[in-house]
Amino acid sequence: MDIVDILAEVDADSIPKETRDLQELTRAWVAERVAPELLPYPDSLIERVLERIRKQIELVEEQTGNMDPRTNFKLIIIQTELERFKFLVRSFLRARIKKIDAHPLHISNLHSLSPLLSTSEYQYLTQHQALLSQHYASSFLSQFPAGLQRLDDTTGGTSMIDKPDEDTAVFVRALRDVGVINVEGTDRSFEVKRGDVRVVRWSAVRRSVLAGDLELI
Repeated sequence: MDIVDILAEVDADSIPKETRDLQELTRAWVAERVAPELLPYPDSLIERVLERIRKQIELVEEQTGNMDPRTNFKLIIIQTELERFKFLVRSFLRARIKKIDAHPLHISNLHSLSPLLSTSEYQYLTQHQALLSQHYASSFLSQFPAGLQRLDDTTGGTSMIDKPDEDTAVFVRALRDVGVINVEGTDRSFEVKRGDVRVVRWSAVRRSVLAGDLELI
């Protein structure tokens, strides 16, 4: 650990918890919108943010009607901050739902191996997939032979499960020295040091992003 890392830790400790949560939520929002596949759900972060939103709403409701100009000005600031948090949470969840709608079977398989969804998202996924399966069955699948009615069929060397494109190019910034990254399927490799900004295939940096060494921008 060098002096830059030490100073970064000191600066991080001096930042108020609410500000750190906002920064983490913003990063999670950007990453979810940029990554081609669904990222793990940040349970503790969203729980803290939702609790903060709930308390701020209660405070606004309690103070509404107070004629003190100072109180009114404070409420304007609180409401502005509240709307910013609410926008980020809504947009973050919409980005995740869009991916769930696009690749439900793929995400369901991943979630069964390692937790990826929140409880509400998993309920949405199962109910959404059940409705789709019922609709497809009543529309046309029931007319097919029994062996061709599965939506998750992988026989014959062809998978019916739609997956995100892992070769999608993404922009990443190095939060620390990563070392050499090899681009699978090519003879390309490059070294990534702290502060570097690169555009590269998602499949090449996925592990480093999930480990927190790189962040999506």
